[in-house]
Amino acid sequence: MQVVMNMILDTSHMTNLATIIDKELLDAGADHVLIVDVTGNLIMERGSLHMEDISSLAVLSAANFAATAEIAKLIGEDDFTLLFHKGDRRSIHFSRFGKEYIIITLFDDNVSLGLIRIKSGKAIQELSSILYGNEGRQRWPL
Repeated sequence: MQVVMNMILDTSHMTNLATIIDKELLDAGADHVLIVDVTGNLIMERGSLHMEDISSLAVLSAANFAATAEIAKLIGEDDFTLLFHKGDRRSIHFSRFGKEYIIITLFDDNVSLGLIRIKSGKAIQELSSILYGNEGRQRWPL
């Protein structure tokens, strides 16, 4: 799959993205949320966790999706759009939306996976209107 990323988001679009992440996921108890593209470029991060190497998390998350897309094909699926990993104290939920974006949500055992899935779905609907809508997407060059 060839992905051409030539998008510009201005300050008002970034503020709108942050508001959605805060309202839907952080206010529901998520610790940290990232939006990345499928090539691993970090678009936005919000939350309370201090992470030394956020760029590696973004790139590895994109690679994780690429690997599972190939696994999906091996078992006769077109794709997987959701991944989940559970640790002893912290879990991570990945949702791909559209062909270009992944939302990564980190949360601890005090928050249920079901709540994160519901809130991620709502956030994706709103984020998509900005990232895929005519108003939120300007192409380079202008």
